[in-house]
Amino acid sequence: MVSKLKTTLEMIKFEHTLFALPFAFLGAILAANGLPTWHQILWITTAMIGARSAAMTFNRIVDRDIDAQNPRTANRELPSGRLSLGFAWGFLFISIGIFLLASWSLNWLTFALSPVALLSVLGYSYAKRFTAFAHLLLGWALAISPTAAWIAVRGAIDSEVPLLLSLFVLMWTAGFDVLYACQDHDFDKRAGLHSIPARFGIARALWIARLFHFQAFIVLVLLYLVSGLSWPAVAGVALVGALLIYQHTLVKPNDLSRMNTAFFTTNAFVSFILLISFGSAVFFAEHQ
Repeated sequence: MVSKLKTTLEMIKFEHTLFALPFAFLGAILAANGLPTWHQILWITTAMIGARSAAMTFNRIVDRDIDAQNPRTANRELPSGRLSLGFAWGFLFISIGIFLLASWSLNWLTFALSPVALLSVLGYSYAKRFTAFAHLLLGWALAISPTAAWIAVRGAIDSEVPLLLSLFVLMWTAGFDVLYACQDHDFDKRAGLHSIPARFGIARALWIARLFHFQAFIVLVLLYLVSGLSWPAVAGVALVGALLIYQHTLVKPNDLSRMNTAFFTTNAFVSFILLISFGSAVFFAEHQ
């Protein structure tokens, strides 16, 4: 059971929850103008884990034949046989049930909108079969989290703040997903799959990723201005800008060897920096 649990966590890349969960927490903190209730924190966390587990499991199910043909992904849990297809379907339905329960436990609007969230996070798995801009659809799927957390706390979208935070997440995610897709440039072209690197080439794709991240930074500046928060938020904006620049120095058209550092390490820092900086600015303003 321990071995199967470990393999299941590997399948859903549980550690990548670090990319999205801090944004949900930040959305909740901004909505509450401080610390949300423990009830809200518990069910927001549960909803995020359920939604992301469902999304990753469905992606692995849908892509299992493609993954088997790609040398980079052939050793994943379903193509390699370390987990069965039946187990994956069962885990998917349990994850969806957990997400729906958490949505229902928060308020009526989160539950009413839960099918939209599910369609978004599950539907992304088919995007690369139809459009090179699947990266933006992945961005949309992750961008739901801060606005959803705002709704979980307030029961309404009554400010542009969560929308700006979600737009930042969308553009930031699209940028780093373009970078990551550069690794599969050759395979995607052979398999007839769509991505920005496959359509435009790696060199141009890197410039498109930079454009997405520049747009994300502009949105982050707007978020700071609209939120009216103090100096910790300014520090967060500056650090994230520096980190985005650093990320793009790690990857070159003829050298993708540092992709793991560019993708995993720096991306985990972005979400935590914004949670700590903007979150502390909220508490600082609250106690002035």
